[in-house]
Parts: sequence; C-alpha cells; structure tokens
Amino acid sequence: MDKKNYLLLPILLLFLSCKNEKAAPVLNSSNYLDILNEEFSGNLAYETTSFVEKYWRVVGNTGFNKSVYKIAEELEKAGFVKEDSATGSDILTYRIEKRPLKNPTWESVNASVKIVGEDIPLLQHSTNRNMIALNSYSTPKEGVTAEVVYIKDLKKLKDLDIKGKIVFVETDPRRIFKQAIVKSGALGLITYSNPSYLQPQKNSTSIQFRTIPLNEEVKSWAIAMSYKAKEELKAALLKGKVSLNVHIETNIYLSEELTIVADIKGNKYPKERLVFSAHIQEPGANDNATGVGVALEMATLTAKFIKNKRFIPNRTLTFLWGDEIISTNRYVKEDSIRAKDIKWGISLDMVGEDTQKTGGTFLIEKMPDPSAIWTRGNDKHTEWGGRKMKLEEMTPHYLNDFLIDKFKEQGKRANWVVNTNPFEGGSDHVPFLKRNIPSVLFWHFTDQFYHTDNDRIDKVSKATLKNVGVASLASAYTLLNGNDATAKSILENIETAGISRLKEEEKQSEIALQMGDSLSTQISIISAWKDWYIDSSKTTFDMVKDSRSHQQYIKETSKKIDSLSSTIINKLSKIQMN
Repeated sequence: MDKKNYLLLPILLLFLSCKNEKAAPVLNSSNYLDILNEEFSGNLAYETTSFVEKYWRVVGNTGFNKSVYKIAEELEKAGFVKEDSATGSDILTYRIEKRPLKNPTWESVNASVKIVGEDIPLLQHSTNRNMIALNSYSTPKEGVTAEVVYIKDLKKLKDLDIKGKIVFVETDPRRIFKQAIVKSGALGLITYSNPSYLQPQKNSTSIQFRTIPLNEEVKSWAIAMSYKAKEELKAALLKGKVSLNVHIETNIYLSEELTIVADIKGNKYPKERLVFSAHIQEPGANDNATGVGVALEMATLTAKFIKNKRFIPNRTLTFLWGDEIISTNRYVKEDSIRAKDIKWGISLDMVGEDTQKTGGTFLIEKMPDPSAIWTRGNDKHTEWGGRKMKLEEMTPHYLNDFLIDKFKEQGKRANWVVNTNPFEGGSDHVPFLKRNIPSVLFWHFTDQFYHTDNDRIDKVSKATLKNVGVASLASAYTLLNGNDATAKSILENIETAGISRLKEEEKQSEIALQMGDSLSTQISIISAWKDWYIDSSKTTFDMVKDSRSHQQYIKETSKKIDSLSSTIINKLSKIQMN
C-alpha cells in the first residue's frame, strides 16, 4: 500500500463512521415524550434525593445550606454560569440569594429518653430523628431527670402543680407550650399526636415531627413520641410514679437564608416564563428531597439539550429551590415587572414515592375549580383536607386540563397511576395563585410516612422520579414553545374535558335529586362548571398571535359547552317535575 494512502485510511474510516452515526433527534411537540423517556434516567434525581434526605433541613441550617451548594455544583457541571459573571449570550445562568435570618436557625444533634430504672431507652435519636421538637434547646450535658405527669384533660392543666416536672400529653406541644412551660414552669414536654392516616399501630416507631415556639428566655424543650413509646410510657405509669432521664443536644444559631434560582433563557420571549418551585426544608426523603432532585435533573437535562442544539425554548424556564412558600412568595412579590410575565407556576412536592410502600397515588392538585366547592363523584379530597371554597375564588384556566392530559399520556406509556384532587393548598403553588398566576401542585397522598422519621430513601422510587420528571418537562416544553397551533390543541382538549365533566355532573345531579337535594343546587353546579370551561377557553389567548381566527374557535367551543349545559339543566328540571 502507498504510504500516503496508508496515512489517509484512519481519516477515511473516521469520516465514514461519523457519516453513518445517526444524529440525535431535535425535540419538538411530536416527540417530547419519546425522547424524554429515553434520556431522563432518574439517576441524578435519585442521587440528589439520597444526598438531601440525610439532613434534617431547616432554612439556614447545615443540611439546608449543603443542599443548596450541592444543587449549585450540579448546575455548574451542566453548564450553568453564575448570574453575576454571565454575559448577554449566556442562556444558562443561576444565582444564590443570601439574606440574614431574623430568627436563629435550628438543627438536631442527639437525644435519648430513658425511664429511670430501665436499661433500654424509650427513644433515641439514632433511630428516631424526629423525636426532638423543632426549636428545642439542649439539656445540660448530663441530661435532666424529673417526674413525668400524664395529663388527659387539658382544661385542668392551668390548675395543676407541674413546676419542675415533665408534662406528658396526647396533643401537639404547641397547644400547651405557653401554659405548661412559660406560665406553669414545667421542665419540658413529652407528647404524642400522630394522626390516624399514618397508621401508627402498624408503623409503631414513626414520629411525625413537631415544633414549639422559640423561647430564648425559658430555653425549654419538647419530645415527640412514637406510638410504641407512648404505649410503653402509659404502661409504666399504670404501675406508679415514673421519672424520665432526658438528654437533648441541639444547635441554635444565627445564620442566613439561601435561595437558589436557575434560569434557562427563552429565545423569542425571554420575559415570559414558567417557574418550577421545589422547597428544600423538611426532614424527609419524599418530603421534599424528591422535589429537589427531580427539579435538578429537569434543569440539567434541559441544559444538555440546549448545548447540543436539540431544543431551543422560546420562553424562559426557571427553577427555584428554597424555603417552602416563603421563597416562592418572595419571588413573585419582590419584582412586580417579573411577576407580571410569569405565565405558569408549578410546585414539585413529594414527587418520588414508592406507592407500594407509602400508599396513596400521584396527584395533580388542581387550581381552584368547582370541585373545591362541590366535591362529589370521582373528585375526592385527600386526608390532608381542604376547606369548601366560594365561586368568587375560582380561577378558570386551561392549565388544569392541559397538565392532566399530558400526565395521563405518560401514565399510559409507563403503566403509572395519575389522579387529581381538588385544591387544598399548603405548598408552593399557593403564592403563585395569590398573585393570579396559574399554578398547580404535583404530589402524592396519602403517605403513611408523611412528616415522619420513616420517610427515608427506601420509600423513594426512581421510576416515579422519572415519570414525574418526564411528564413535567414534556408539559413545560409544550408551553414554553406554545403558539397558535398549541392554543388550538389545548382549546380542543378543554372542549373534550368540559363536555366530559358536564356529562359526569349530570349523572351526579340525577343521583342528588333522587336523594332529595334541591334542583337549584344542581343548576348552580352545572352552571358553575359551564362558566369554568367557557372562561378557561378564553385563557388560551396567552399563546396566540392570530387572535381573529382563535376568537372564532373559542366562540365555537363556548357555544357547544353552553348548549350542553342548557340541555342538562332542562333535563334535570323535567326529572324534578316528575
């Protein structure tokens, strides 16, 4: 072989190899779920969850701050640059906001509770890390020993001599802290108040975390008990006087509040944005290390697509990690110009559960719709519960049904159960809604380990983390690059969902009339759902450029929904007359 040709051979082989290698497909609305199911592994989400769940996280404490810097480290690996050193051409940026805390932060270190005369501890921190109530102070190094007094009737508390004693009650310690500790001089509290949905007799070692007021004058403490410990203590008290030796070690110190915000800048409409919020604080794995982990893999995978020129978002995608509700509330309030352009907000909270272990199901908590007023049929509140709302509190928007449709599609692909619940509140979707920003919550309930020290990494499913991440990103990408065609597609979905809902409410109203409920109530319900869907159809204008043709589509949808509503009301009126 000629030497020149011999040297050219490797170059030729490399060229042929590159030519034959199939280029990675560009993402578009027709293949989002296909590609995301291939490339969202769930590995980073799970690894991050495992890192974060090791810590009992309160804003400003060691575990919270380590979690923030772990997120920052992974973002930088993915190509995000610090906002203060970014140039105008940088699409991927992040910042860590720092603010001094008004009140000291808190962290648990160690604890044990022993019945005097017994060798085995009643409780110990190594196996029950929720046993120390948040804001408890340390005891002396040698601990404290005092008689325990069981009080069944809390009304008698103010009349009892409990000074220097340990008060045992079956209620939340916050209810009695002021009377027992501040006014009556009790040494400390030992309490039990696990709700029934935790199945305490089955999960007998679970302790749901509790909080007491931070009181720098009395510097007292409270211990929360498991069902097992509570029963053991009650059994001991039946035999006579009981004293407890309590040792507590905590850290209470001044610190700063950290919030981390990552932006993926939109190409056409950078001011318009979708925000995913995942709170860091809480002591558990599912609550809410999973939200932190899923959001991080969503951000880093999107960065990969952008760097490889496989996805270009038209609108900005933002990820927010911080203190639940507080950080999100600040984000939507501190900059009124930015808040005006937040088009959608989504809360990722308890999104990685192994439901075979925890119970319940994955849920999309809807924006306030009529099911939060009239909860019937397949609509059910969770054990967390929600108040009955009013018509003026309704927030008609396409986001509910759009997300339900996207998540159900992923559910079919992955044999994954997706359900909904009426609005209940209590997480990072609330600040968005209070600022009239469409927002929902992704979560799981019932969870028999909710807020307990048995909410550990073994209750987390990588498959669930992946399903939530895939469906969330597919939904986000669709909205970020939404246009006239997207708006029309969503409008068609609203029409289908509206007709289905009205037919279901017709069935429920017929049942209600048979049970003696009033016709006027049924008319109110049907009318409320009609108004909800007609008003929701109008919100699809937010992605439309050709408003004239879309206006006609909305008129057609509204006419169909209004006509069906009138037909149902006439039918119900005839049933009532007969």
